[in-house]
Amino acid sequence: MKLRIQRLHPDAELPVYAHGPEEDAGLDLKSLADVQLQPNVPALVPTGLAIALPPGYEAQIRPRSGLALKHAITLPNSPATIDPGYRGEIRVILLNLGREPYQVHKGDRIAQMVIARYEAVEWEEVELDETTRGAGGFGSSGR
Repeated sequence: MKLRIQRLHPDAELPVYAHGPEEDAGLDLKSLADVQLQPNVPALVPTGLAIALPPGYEAQIRPRSGLALKHAITLPNSPATIDPGYRGEIRVILLNLGREPYQVHKGDRIAQMVIARYEAVEWEEVELDETTRGAGGFGSSGR
């Protein structure tokens, strides 16, 4: 599938599959700027890219597992969604859950982007049928 992408800045790097599309679901997004992440303070990190998705598709922005494990860096709104109608810059909200500041450098891989299909729905308001589980949730099945 070919998608349209625009570099909003000459230094912006296109998203790539680190191991190719046969092995990776996520495309790596890279930072366009140096950003210091203070502990427990969300920061908006630019990528310098904008995309055009066809109707029925979204881009999901997810944390990188290595950043999460090694430095406690995550995305507080994960997975973030880029809707097909959005044409602005892809910017990633990063959150440092560690105790020390973390330096993001221009060109660092900061998140993964997964392109996913979705179904649009229409609601039909009804009385729901009974199930064994019912309204049980939030640990109702045990440990």
